[in-house]
Amino acid sequence: MDFSDYKGIWVFIEENDKVIAPVSLELLGAGKQLAEKRGCELAGILIGHDVKSLAPKLFEYGADIVYVYDQPIFKDYRTESYMKAVLECSNKYKPEILLYGATSKGKDLASAVATDLPTGLTADTTVLDVEEDTGLLLASRPAFGGNIMATILCKKYRPQMATVRPKVMKALTPNPGAEGIVIEEEIDLREEDIRTKVLEIVRATTKKVRIDEADIIVAGGKGLGSREGFEIIKTFAESIGAAVGASRDVVEAGWVEHHHQVGQTGLTVTPKIYFAIGISGAIQHIVGMQNSGLIIAINKDPDAPIFQSCHYGIVGDAFEIIPLLIQQFQESFSLKEENHDHAGKI
Repeated sequence: MDFSDYKGIWVFIEENDKVIAPVSLELLGAGKQLAEKRGCELAGILIGHDVKSLAPKLFEYGADIVYVYDQPIFKDYRTESYMKAVLECSNKYKPEILLYGATSKGKDLASAVATDLPTGLTADTTVLDVEEDTGLLLASRPAFGGNIMATILCKKYRPQMATVRPKVMKALTPNPGAEGIVIEEEIDLREEDIRTKVLEIVRATTKKVRIDEADIIVAGGKGLGSREGFEIIKTFAESIGAAVGASRDVVEAGWVEHHHQVGQTGLTVTPKIYFAIGISGAIQHIVGMQNSGLIIAINKDPDAPIFQSCHYGIVGDAFEIIPLLIQQFQESFSLKEENHDHAGKI
């Protein structure tokens, strides 16, 4: 099939309350690599109300072009209105690849757009590449319960589309003052054309820990043996000011709530330090924490796969090792406090 009319890599730019979602900046970084490989331009499609002022930031993070739909009808996200804008813009300019963040908004929009174009959609992608000569998108994700990595292709339709999990790609270092082209688009769309109405937005508050924002995470797995055994993870985390993470098996066993789960069916995290304790290292867990700054694993099994993915590994009984770590950290903290107090008296 002839796809010569389709050119360029696009990223759907998600914004919330005039703030660009981090995953969109991450996708610009990934998109830039694909665009350079293909020798084409990287574009963002930005939809909302009073959002044109966000375009300069997108140029700083790698975009060459930003298509902007800035109209009151886009003030609140609705599948139908946003879908119509993406469809109109895509049919007009024909991108080769269109990427979305795998957020609630991104997944909802991407699936609707894929149905109407029509084209294929690879969901929850964790690895992206492109064939330099053909432009074929290589979108990879764990499959069959995370036991294998599947690379999914869309050979017969364009644009090729994928949703990408937050925190698996890295944003570029911003280039202040970078410039690009803003193309303002308008769509003939009225409120009576949209079947859903936003009556009220209620912002719920929660005290649940956000492990995807934590700098240090102590995560435990089924190797801890029981709900009571898992309590040592909470004790260790509290002693060093860390968030508590868990493997899928632990959550399914009911030892902790789902919002602690790290992995393919949980959250993707990128803390500065990640402790993996009693976690075997199945691929569905690894994809959720592999981009952590420092990974420290503790496991009794010297052949556990987790040792292939960590920076430091300790082979031994977690119930013997963790109390020693807690003691060492407490002594270190006490020494720092003493030095600070002493310095204050000089």
